Amino acid sequence: MPVIEKKRTRDLPQINERIRFPKIRVIDTDGSQLGILSPQEALQLAEEKELDLVLLSDKADPPVCRIMDYGKYKFEQEKKAREARKKQHTADVKEVKMRYKIEEHDYNVRVKQAERFLKDGDKVKATVMFRGREIQHSDLAEDLLKRMATDLEPFGEVQQAPKKEGRNMMMLISPKK
Repeated sequence: MPVIEKKRTRDLPQINERIRFPKIRVIDTDGSQLGILSPQEALQLAEEKELDLVLLSDKADPPVCRIMDYGKYKFEQEKKAREARKKQHTADVKEVKMRYKIEEHDYNVRVKQAERFLKDGDKVKATVMFRGREIQHSDLAEDLLKRMATDLEPFGEVQQAPKKEGRNMMMLISPKK
């Protein structure tokens, strides 16, 4: 039983009685330092103000604790984490498909699409499809993909050079940082 109890307390936040250090540096609610105290003294000060003693940094020497409202602090941390997740953009892989005998205008449309995807921060997979005996002209498809890579040079760099995969030839372009 005691092992399970120990594991459970490790996950809990380091506040009030759970702070187990001989001496700690205490910061007041307004940000002023109260000096180095024992956890019991600091906890007494926090209880007088009807607040909690929260461990901020256990790496410092001595560890740093602050007197604050832990519920409010936890809410603020969660709010910051939510905002960070909202601003985060995951890079998807968007595909641009074509044939090696593509007309000039159609090619330009595919380049514009790929350019838009790269500007949005997504990776682009450029694929040239072959049908029947067209696979003999894989050199023309490779030239087409290399041309596309040079046209997209200002917006992204080639992450994976043109290579054959079955009846397709593909190349991966990632956006420039």
